[in-house]
Amino acid sequence: MQNNPKPRNHYALWCALIILFFLNSCAVKNIPYFQDLPVDSARVVKETARFTEPVIQFDDILSVTIQTIDPATAAVANQAVSESAANGLTVQQITGFLVDKNGSIQIPMIGSVQVAGLTTYQARERILEQARQFYKEPTVHVRFANYKITVLGEVTRPAAYTVPNEKVTILDAIGMAGDLTIYGKRENVLLIREQNGKKELVRLNLNDSKLFQSPYYYLKQNDVLYIEPGESKSASRNAARTQTYALITSAASLITIVLARLF
Repeated sequence: MQNNPKPRNHYALWCALIILFFLNSCAVKNIPYFQDLPVDSARVVKETARFTEPVIQFDDILSVTIQTIDPATAAVANQAVSESAANGLTVQQITGFLVDKNGSIQIPMIGSVQVAGLTTYQARERILEQARQFYKEPTVHVRFANYKITVLGEVTRPAAYTVPNEKVTILDAIGMAGDLTIYGKRENVLLIREQNGKKELVRLNLNDSKLFQSPYYYLKQNDVLYIEPGESKSASRNAARTQTYALITSAASLITIVLARLF
């Protein structure tokens, strides 16, 4: 007597059901920002936050490039040294000119240039003025080499980020960190800023479109964003354990049924 094998389409059906079950269990819903904005209409924010250029402070590292008609003559002035700058838990070597405790940088051939308290544009003009004494028709470029923003807490990639652009918004920083996790408190983001030796703590709401008008919308150098975990995270951890056990049990049951039908 010959055994009739079970149809193979039953086996494929059970495999599909198992895959759909796991995908449905692992699905994550996106949480929108700025929930006060209507979905079906456009709104123009007339008054937005004003961007204020950051000023150079002690211990900043500046990237300074001097160009002339004869590049060889400016090569000496462009010989910046590597400075150490903390970046998260590591120490990063950054090439540039360190602003010392007197607020000056030391550029070869040009000498000491006082830059503390100036914007990068103002520092460029001051360096250019001194460079004209040594070079013919020089051009000068100045930017921050260690402009750092730190994002911590419930984000995908918490870290300290060195950015080449001084005009950085809260949304830019969150984007660099890979966005908030589903557990992050979007209505209670903490901004930590140090000014004049004092810590300033500000709470920001990512669900409110008034954020675009906030004086804290644009970040400053060494700002720290901390995204606090919601109360649901601890509950979700317990639920995740329970769900894992349930998935294992369900998978085992399904495998048992499939094997029973096959054999």
